[in-house]
Amino acid sequence: MNRITVDKGLIKSFVKYTKTSKYKAFIQIVNSFGPFIGIWILMYYAFDYSYWLTFGLGLINAFFLVRIFIIQHDCGHRSFVSNSKVRNTIGYVCSLFSTIPYHYWAKSHNVHHAHNGELELRDIGDINVLTVREFSRLSPWGRFQYRIYRSFAVMFILGPIYYVVIHNRLPLIKMDIFKNEKWRLYLNDLILLIIFGVMAYFLDIWKFLATHLTIIGIFSIIAIWFFYVQHQHEEAYKEWKYKWDYLTSALRGSTYYKVPKLFNWLTGNIGIHHIHHLNPAIPNYNLQKAHNENPWLNKYITTLTFVESLKLIGNKLWDEASGRMITFREYYKMERMGMA
Repeated sequence: MNRITVDKGLIKSFVKYTKTSKYKAFIQIVNSFGPFIGIWILMYYAFDYSYWLTFGLGLINAFFLVRIFIIQHDCGHRSFVSNSKVRNTIGYVCSLFSTIPYHYWAKSHNVHHAHNGELELRDIGDINVLTVREFSRLSPWGRFQYRIYRSFAVMFILGPIYYVVIHNRLPLIKMDIFKNEKWRLYLNDLILLIIFGVMAYFLDIWKFLATHLTIIGIFSIIAIWFFYVQHQHEEAYKEWKYKWDYLTSALRGSTYYKVPKLFNWLTGNIGIHHIHHLNPAIPNYNLQKAHNENPWLNKYITTLTFVESLKLIGNKLWDEASGRMITFREYYKMERMGMA
C-alpha cells in the first residue's frame, strides 16, 4: 500500500487546533455530568415501576457516559485543559464514572496511537485481527476459536462488556512500560469497590446495580462499536513495522464516521477519528473545526455513514495481498481457488 505524502506545513498547521479552552472545557463538563446524574436518578426511581423504563433511560444515559469518557480520553492525551494537575483530576473523576482506569488505559491507548495499524502490536488498544495467511495456517479448532471471537455476539455484546468490566481490572499488558502501573490499577479497583459498596449501602443494592450496570453495559457496546468502525473498515491500513507509516496510518487507518450532529455531540466528536489520530493533542471540542477547515483531507480518508458502517460487521480478516479487510465468505472462496 502506497504511503501518503503531503506537505509538512499542512500537517504542522494542525498544532493551532491543540489550543485548549477553559470555557469550552467547563461547559462540556457541565453538559455531560449534569444530564448523566439527572438521568441516573430518574433511572433509579423508574426501577420501581418497570426495569424496561430504567433500560430505556439507560440507552440515553449511556451516550452521556460516552461523552464523559471522551473527556477522560482527552485528559489521557494531555489535552482538554492545559493545567496538568487539573487535567489529571478531571480525567480521574471521569474514570470513576466510566470504571475504565484513567492512567492504565491512557497509557495503553497512547501505545495504540503510536502503533495503530502495526501488525506486530495489533492486540494492544485495538481489536485483534488475523491476516489471511495466519488464518490459513490455523488448525480447525484454531479457526473455530477465531470465528467465535469475531462473531457478532462476542465482538459487539459479550466482548465489550468483558473489556470494560473485567479486562480493565487486571494488569494483562506485559510490556515493560506497564510494570509500574500494576499497583495503580489495583488501587483503582479498590477505590471503585469502596464507592460501589458505599452506594449499595445507602441505596437499594439491586436498584443501584440495575441502574449503573445497565449504563455501563450499553456504554461498553457503544464505545467498542465506534472503535470497531474507526479501525476495522474495508480500506483500513495494516502493515508490518518495517513498512509502517504514521501519517498513512492516521488518515487511511482511521475513518471519518459521519453520524448525525446529535450523536456527534454525544460522542464527543470521536467520529472525526482521522484528525484525532493525526494529532491526538487536539481536544475533542476543536475536532469539528479542524475537519471543516481542512477539506484537502477528504481525498485520503474513508467516510462512513451509520448505514454504511453496518456492512463492516462482516469484516473478519486482513488480506495483505489486496490491502483490505475481507469476510469469511471471501476467504473460503479464495481458499477453494487455491489463492489463500
